[in-house]
Amino acid sequence: MYWEDTDAGGVVYHAQYVAFLERARTEWLRSRGIGQRALADAHDVVFAVRSMQLDFLAPARLDDALEAKVEVADVGRASLVIDQRIERPADGKLLLKAQVKLACLAAGTFRPRAIPDFLLPVLHPAADK
Repeated sequence: MYWEDTDAGGVVYHAQYVAFLERARTEWLRSRGIGQRALADAHDVVFAVRSMQLDFLAPARLDDALEAKVEVADVGRASLVIDQRIERPADGKLLLKAQVKLACLAAGTFRPRAIPDFLLPVLHPAADK
């Protein structure tokens, strides 16, 4: 972790975890060959956070290396539920658990739309196994 991520005591500020989770979801999609800009431009699809539940279990501190994990829990017609974890690999400590509900929206109108068929195999929970 960097100074910019911490409070005056060197503990990671709670709001930073939301940014870490977002970056992890973006990188998870990239690792599956899905760029969010291309998804919006070529397929008129964006995913927006509908709700997020965070469970802070232990603090991260300045200079900790963290690992954010992403696992699809459920795929609906126009939504996804993602389970995420942030861990400190040095000691295997689980620091945060999150459940993130995402809505699939048309990029041009921000109205709900079905998840395109070509994405379903990539997003399906079995793809992570």
